[in-house]
Amino acid sequence: MKEFVHGCLVVAFVLGSVSSGLAQGRGAPACTTLSCDIQADWERTRTLVVGLADAMPEDKFTFKSTPAQRNYAEQVMHIVQTDVMLLGSIGGKTPAPMLNMKATSKAEVMAALRQSYDFGAAVIKEFNDQQLNERVKSLPFLGPTTTRIRVIYGSMQHSNDIYGQMVVYVRLNGITPPASNRP
Repeated sequence: MKEFVHGCLVVAFVLGSVSSGLAQGRGAPACTTLSCDIQADWERTRTLVVGLADAMPEDKFTFKSTPAQRNYAEQVMHIVQTDVMLLGSIGGKTPAPMLNMKATSKAEVMAALRQSYDFGAAVIKEFNDQQLNERVKSLPFLGPTTTRIRVIYGSMQHSNDIYGQMVVYVRLNGITPPASNRP
């Protein structure tokens, strides 16, 4: 029994160390604030989405998984539009970027995506832990008011939902998503 308990403690320590390392990134200093955690999660989402968007070749940006679906460029631009709308609603001072919301070429779409993530990062950095927990007037689908945290994580959740759809598009074109390319 003693050996079983000891083994469980070792496993718990290893899993805790691994998950801590994944959450913070290799060599990154540990976050000590909610604001830092949110900024780190935003950057992780950016890396995931930008990497996948960039993995699709230019000639496949008009690809649709089915005729009823958005094409690949439209999927990426949907993330751009939603992120700018949501992050623009939380009361930051950073002005929204001037984006070509009708972008269709890979270069234009990727530029818009990077600008939208830069905008989100700048807005998120404006708020400390207390301000992130404050309630703000929200978009109708979130109720009359909500916290800034809910809006930010709602944006990331939406991006991850569209990311999952985009994975299907790249895989249907014989491309392995960068996040799945493990050595």
